[in-house]
Amino acid sequence: MFKTSASIVVAHYSGLTVAQMQTLRKQMGAAGAKVKVAKNRLAKIALKDTDAASIGPLLKGPTVLAYSGDPVAAPKAAIDFAKTNEQFIILGGAMGKTTLDPNAVKALASLPSLDELRAKIVGLLVAPATKIAQLTNAPAAKVARVVQAYASKPAA
Repeated sequence: MFKTSASIVVAHYSGLTVAQMQTLRKQMGAAGAKVKVAKNRLAKIALKDTDAASIGPLLKGPTVLAYSGDPVAAPKAAIDFAKTNEQFIILGGAMGKTTLDPNAVKALASLPSLDELRAKIVGLLVAPATKIAQLTNAPAAKVARVVQAYASKPAA
């Protein structure tokens, strides 16, 4: 999990009910992320020799790990869940070799997702082609309007 994830978010979850944890899992799944509650000792062993090894000190107490292949999915879902659940406290995370504090996780969550960025790029690529088509059709439309105007004039 630590080697294949683009981003990992570490949070405390003490005080959450089972229903709230199920809601968290559903929200993460909908965003394309996953949630794991792991023993801190085992997670620290698994972190060794990975890019995310810097989050080891965050693994104290009842922690939950949210991770995703999309760098924005897990932070965005975690921040959205934290807004409605005060017991869910984001401690930090990692994106590649970069360690993230809670403010960096919030900043990462505010970025558009990978799919949104792709849609914007496609929109930018399609827009010039549309404008070129409009410009090439405009002179022909103007000529047609002039001819129509002369044709509709009374023969005086």
